[in-house]
Amino acid sequence: MKIELIKEIAKQHDIKVGKLKKSELVRAIQSAELNDACFDTGKAGECGQENCLWRSDCN
Repeated sequence: MKIELIKEIAKQHDIKVGKLKKSELVRAIQSAELNDACFDTGKAGECGQENCLWRSDCN
């Protein structure tokens, strides 16, 4: 997912984008949505969240 779209989603959750990196933004969004903030933490193979919006970009 492109960073511009991620920033728009973050703004919808009242997250200040600032200079946050992509992975930091996605984890902030995950937290705001009350999900496990696991994006890009190396847990993609074990998280069990197959329908996650961020799955295709996750490691």
